[in-house]
Amino acid sequence: MPPPAAVGARDRLRIAIQKSGRLSEPARALLAACGLSWRESRDKLFCYGESLPVDLLLVRDDDIPGLLADGVCDYGIVGRNVLAEHAAERAREGSHVASREVRALGFGACRLAIAVPERWEWTGPGDLQGKRIATSYPGLLQQWLGEAGVDATVATLTGSVEIAPRLGQADAVCDLVSSGATLVANQLKPVETLLQTEAVLAGPVLPFGDARAELAALLLRRLEGVLKLKDSRLLLFQARREALPRLLKLLPDAEPPTVMQVDGADTLALQALCHGSMTWQRLEDLKLAGASALLVLPVERTLS
Repeated sequence: MPPPAAVGARDRLRIAIQKSGRLSEPARALLAACGLSWRESRDKLFCYGESLPVDLLLVRDDDIPGLLADGVCDYGIVGRNVLAEHAAERAREGSHVASREVRALGFGACRLAIAVPERWEWTGPGDLQGKRIATSYPGLLQQWLGEAGVDATVATLTGSVEIAPRLGQADAVCDLVSSGATLVANQLKPVETLLQTEAVLAGPVLPFGDARAELAALLLRRLEGVLKLKDSRLLLFQARREALPRLLKLLPDAEPPTVMQVDGADTLALQALCHGSMTWQRLEDLKLAGASALLVLPVERTLS
């Protein structure tokens, strides 16, 4: 079945983000860094875009994929796990793919994992045969069990999944793991990873056919610029011409450098935009390879 047509032509872009929770503030900060500003409604559920015609919907994380599928919003910042769970549920129902991951955003990283009691001697997925597994992600868990050829009972819980084995509700759990401290507190250990997840920008499968297309392109350009610059630094240094090949080998994450000759001598002045961490050790390595007068500067904005 083909995806439904967009819900009417619009000239404003709508982005759904988490109203509260671990992705809320980083999502707002990221969009603000893209030059977006808003006027918030009294009920604090809608933010009207002032700098650009880009509005925010403040909703529950789990509601974002459904809002995308219904055409209520155009983009959403959501955990990859939530987006994938929604897709798994729709696939089980025989429904079309309603949205896709446009870009990973680099925050909110964790993983969806199987965890079992610490006393278990884990040998592989087959250990779950005939067991009961508690989870808030039944779609993804069912997919994984099917691929592994394991017949197990999936118990869907919406609350504290990790405590289920201690309460006798399940033999194992499938849940998000960050530091692992909650698992340890409940005498569990992670044994299999189903999905590496983080915050992602989710969007429509089909391109926009109205004024939103230009706004979407602008938003994605700015997002790319902000995320690319997150760990970027401008490196300035001088070096003899013969040292240039070995210096460039030490800068695999750099844009092609600007090279200028210094006073007609064999000394060159270079500046390179580097997208990796510029640690003291990297500077020492560059110095040993022939660089001098090294200077590292922060980069506020860039536009290709």
